[in-house]
Amino acid sequence: MQKVPVSLWTLLAGMIISPISIWIGQNHHLLPVQASQQAPLVDEFFNIMFTIAIALFLVVEGTILIFLFIYRRRPGDNSDGTPIEGNLALEIFWTAVPTVIVVILGIYSVNIYNQMGGLEPGSHPHGHVAMAASMNDGSNANIGIGGSPQTQGKPADLVVDVKGIQFAWLFNYPETGIAAGELHVPVGADVQLNLSADDVIHSFWVPQFRLKQDAIPGVPTELRFVATKPGTYPVVCAELCGGYHGSMRTQVIVHSQEDYDSWLTENQLAQQQGKAQVVAVNPASLSTSEFLTPYINDMGVSAATLSQIEK
Repeated sequence: MQKVPVSLWTLLAGMIISPISIWIGQNHHLLPVQASQQAPLVDEFFNIMFTIAIALFLVVEGTILIFLFIYRRRPGDNSDGTPIEGNLALEIFWTAVPTVIVVILGIYSVNIYNQMGGLEPGSHPHGHVAMAASMNDGSNANIGIGGSPQTQGKPADLVVDVKGIQFAWLFNYPETGIAAGELHVPVGADVQLNLSADDVIHSFWVPQFRLKQDAIPGVPTELRFVATKPGTYPVVCAELCGGYHGSMRTQVIVHSQEDYDSWLTENQLAQQQGKAQVVAVNPASLSTSEFLTPYINDMGVSAATLSQIEK
């Protein structure tokens, strides 16, 4: 019986493995719901990497199982295995293929990063000078991610200042003066988050947005996104920041435009009433934490956090 060439077996294995890995890579359901304009870009890149990983897994594990069966020791065979030395062609192949894959994925990831509006130190005009100036005045960040080629260079529809402290997120809306412990945004709006931290490095992460950005003490950073699906999504600190790091969570609530306007109006009224109450009880006699209480009593901030703010 004529022996089947290895090349034919390789072709047959490729015809079987390719559709399986592609199907699994596109139908894995491992990621949470897409809720931002940037999420499909990240998911597309993840699906490609996962498809390649499945193909490599099937090749490696399939080869191991086949070799375990074909080259198993037969009953009564106590001889040594056949000595096998290096195979130059095989070594070049298994070195070249991963190299090509890594280079292609690296180039593709940079393209995705650029499409998502990634910023790096020195990417703005005058590079390090701009970064030094932003560190001094706490304003424009030139480290960040988010947005799109269409939004680059344009002012955001909504700007929110986000401060990370051990162990809470504080959100301030500079145009209205509203302070909150949750992030509220309208669906479809181009939102810019100006991130900062008072103590240690924190990391602002919304899994459904597929976006994450560090909040660094003394270095302003930026996260920009467009939410596409109304709902409530978790905000997680993804950087180990202390003993209660795991509890540093809040949520981002994506409203319809009408619901967001209602939330804005209600909080502006509540803020005005809170100011009136504070003024009525002689603010000069209040501590910082007592003065801030009317503004953040709905934020879930602990007594320890209020004490840190007062300091």
